[in-house]
Amino acid sequence: MMSEKDLSTRLIHTGDGQNYKKFAAYQSVPESLPLYLTSVFSFDDVPSVDAIYEHEAEGYIYTRMRHPNTDAVGEILAAADGGDEGLVFSSGMAAITTSVLSVVSSGDHILSSPILYGGVQDYFTNELKRFGVEVTFVDFVNENIEAYIRPNTKLLYTESICNPLLQVPDMSAISVIAKKHGLLFYVDNTFGTSVVVKPLELGADLVLYSATKYLGGHSDIVGGAAVGRSSLIEKIRRNLVLYGCILGAADSWLLARSLRTLDLRVRKHSENAGKVAVFLEKHPKIEKVYYPGLPSSPDHERAAAQFTKGLFGGMLSVNLKGAEKEASAVIRSLPTIKYVPSLAGTATTVSYAAKTSHRFYKKEELEKLGITYGQLRLSIGLENADDIIEELSAALESI
Repeated sequence: MMSEKDLSTRLIHTGDGQNYKKFAAYQSVPESLPLYLTSVFSFDDVPSVDAIYEHEAEGYIYTRMRHPNTDAVGEILAAADGGDEGLVFSSGMAAITTSVLSVVSSGDHILSSPILYGGVQDYFTNELKRFGVEVTFVDFVNENIEAYIRPNTKLLYTESICNPLLQVPDMSAISVIAKKHGLLFYVDNTFGTSVVVKPLELGADLVLYSATKYLGGHSDIVGGAAVGRSSLIEKIRRNLVLYGCILGAADSWLLARSLRTLDLRVRKHSENAGKVAVFLEKHPKIEKVYYPGLPSSPDHERAAAQFTKGLFGGMLSVNLKGAEKEASAVIRSLPTIKYVPSLAGTATTVSYAAKTSHRFYKKEELEKLGITYGQLRLSIGLENADDIIEELSAALESI
């Protein structure tokens, strides 16, 4: 009879990760990417570890540093956006904050669009002060941003489709200014994705994502991503490792799965959003529709010049003829279009920027930006567009 020690030893060491050496020699490989649930990797000797640290051999050491699943997602993202390499993070905010801190130091200056996701605006306005970094907010669409560049300016930052007013800056023109002054140019492409627009091809140095949104696309993961040239990605990777904000293996696997259908999903989101925007623009209880795909939009020409033909994304915002009372009434009257503080899942959802993503803006700041208490942001899903329109039409009857 074997001892308890013998049984424990056999259970622990039989069929463990060492089997991968055997599997690697097989003539067949998995059709889909395997999920590697391991926090650490083992070695036969010290020189093997040394070779990886010194970049003399390929391999993995510790999952906080890099991992087969995160590397696979990075490759997919780089291929989609036309970058050298991609990184994935534990959230969109982790991707943005890490990528910014990797290129600025105390005494530096950032020039940013004021229309941003609320968390980024908070970070730029309040948190970066602690690091001695100053941020100036300038209208990237209507002002001469070059006039605001200082000797200590290091970075220009904007969103490709700005949240929540759907403004579209001229990224090619901004990139020319950035290169003229030796500045870095970052673009958050969460609303667009590489299906709608590729900022790197328009001259951006780095494209950023909340992978929680369209990249993941199924409302089941939280993640972030950055794609760019290798030299910049390596700077960011160093801080990714130091701050420990890499995306986990399971979420990376799910993200890779989701990216396989990104093109199909975003095209359908965009097609549906276009139909909904046309309907809402004609509705008597809607004061204004923000959607760059509408010919009436002041951003339409810039968007059409930069975006994939016929695609303008799945996001739109509307100003109701009313304020918080009317917005709340519409939200309550929607049976399947749920009120959620996020976006870009398979289902159509509604958000209320003044009370969620931009909740901590001061009232005068909201007014200056054009974000009102009668404004709703719609993330148009993959349902039949006629069904989405029918539900919105019925809900608008409540006001």
